[in-house]
Amino acid sequence: MKFPSERYFRELTDGKRQGLPDRLLLVLLRALAVVYALLLRLRAKAYRTGLFPSHRLPVPVISVGNIVLGGTGKTPMTIWLARYLIARGKRVAVLSRGYGGTAHGECRIVSDGGRMLMTAEESGDEPYLLAQKVPGLMVVIGPDRYRAGLLALNELNPDIFILDDGFQHLGLRRDLDILLLDAGRPFANGRTLPAGYLRESVAAADRADLVVYTRCAPGAKPDLFPAKPSCRTSHKLAGMAPLEGGEPAGFEQALGARVTAFSGIADPGAFFDLLEGEGIRLTATLAFADHASFGEEEVAAICRLKDASRSTLLITTEKDAVKLAPFVARLAPCFAVLLEIASDDSAPLEAALEKLL
Repeated sequence: MKFPSERYFRELTDGKRQGLPDRLLLVLLRALAVVYALLLRLRAKAYRTGLFPSHRLPVPVISVGNIVLGGTGKTPMTIWLARYLIARGKRVAVLSRGYGGTAHGECRIVSDGGRMLMTAEESGDEPYLLAQKVPGLMVVIGPDRYRAGLLALNELNPDIFILDDGFQHLGLRRDLDILLLDAGRPFANGRTLPAGYLRESVAAADRADLVVYTRCAPGAKPDLFPAKPSCRTSHKLAGMAPLEGGEPAGFEQALGARVTAFSGIADPGAFFDLLEGEGIRLTATLAFADHASFGEEEVAAICRLKDASRSTLLITTEKDAVKLAPFVARLAPCFAVLLEIASDDSAPLEAALEKLL
C-alpha cells in the first residue's frame, strides 16, 4: 500500500503511464528537468569560482551524501563513520539539516554526547536516531551547516565533523566528500527532478573524493568511476528490538507469525525485501511518505491494516520507531529492525579516513 501521488510519480517517471495526459505531463516535466539541471550546474560553478561564499571550519569535515533522492544508506554510513572515529578517540559531531522536526530552521544541539537535549519530534527522526544509536556522538541540527558547526565548536569542542546528507550543501567546505550510490539503481531513471529522482546531474559525481556503492548483491563489483577510490557495502538486518524497550534479539519471534510491516522511509520496498530475505512472512505492508510524522491518523491506519490482515505482530524501521513512543501500548507487539552496513572491501574508505586523521 502506498500513497497515490507518490506511486503515480514513480510510475510516470519510469514510463509505466502511457495515457495521453500522462505523456504530455512527462514531456513538460522533462523540459523542466533540463532547466533544473542547468540551474544546479550554474549553482555548483558559482560555489566553485567563489561567486557564492563557501566557509571552512577549523577542524576536518567529512561529508556523506548522494545525488539521488531517498535511501541510499546515508544514516547507516554515518553511524559506521561515527563509530570508527570515536573508536580512534575522536570527539565526533554530526551536522544535520534536521528535516522533519518542529525545530527545522533553527541551529540547536540534539545531543552533547551524553544527554539527549531534544525529542525526535523537535529534531527530526534521523538526527535523533544518530544520537541514540552511537554512544558519545554529538549531533547538531541547522539548515546552515556552517552556523551549526560554529555552535558545536563553541559548545561541544569536537575534533571532527560528519556532514550528514551534505553532497549538495556547498556552503560548507569539506575535507573528504563521500558519495553513496545504490549499486542496483545508481542514477534511478537518469533524469533530474522533476522528471526523475536525481538531485543534480550525473556529472556532479566528479566532486566526490570517494564513492561507496551500497546495497551490493553478493559478488557484485560496480565501478562506475574507475578514477576514484571506491568500496562496496551491503545492508544487513542485525535483529529487532521491542518498541517499548529492551534488549535486541533475533527474528525468531517473527518467523512463522503473521506480520504487518510499515515504514516512512524513502525506499520502503527495499526494507520489506530485507525482511522477507530473513524468512519473515509479510501478510501486509504499509508505506508512508519519507520522514512521515506519526499521529492519530497514521497509527489508526496501521491498526486497521493489522486487524484486516489478521496480523499478530508489527515491524518497522528504527527511524520510524523513534517517533512512536506515544503509541507503544496501542501498537504492541511492535518491533524495530536494526539495520547495519557490511563491507569486505572497506580498505579505501579506511585509508581515506586515516589520511584525514
